[in-house]
Amino acid sequence: MVPTAHNETAVYLGDKIIAQAMNEDLEKVEDRWYFPETALVDRHRFTLSETHTTCPFKGEASYFNYETEDGKIIEDVAWCVLPHPKPGAEAVLNRVSFYIGKIPGMRLAEPPVA
Repeated sequence: MVPTAHNETAVYLGDKIIAQAMNEDLEKVEDRWYFPETALVDRHRFTLSETHTTCPFKGEASYFNYETEDGKIIEDVAWCVLPHPKPGAEAVLNRVSFYIGKIPGMRLAEPPVA
């Protein structure tokens, strides 16, 4: 999905917005949108998981689990590259990307107009 003319893009999990940012605050790297970590809604619902991977282009990634309002833990819904992205990947520092298409019910869309 390309950010919309609405000027904001949100990550939905079902009907709940879990991240939301102005389009100009998003970074696109390798066909994934990266949101500022400050865009996480209800930040307390995100906890670091034990999962870590290494991308040859960006560096080591840490993953987040998400706790839904009914207490269900959804594992590895998002990732961030910490603490040091590889040279050329600095744009993803302090940013989070989501598993759109892998996590059931997760999608990018415009947030509702307030």
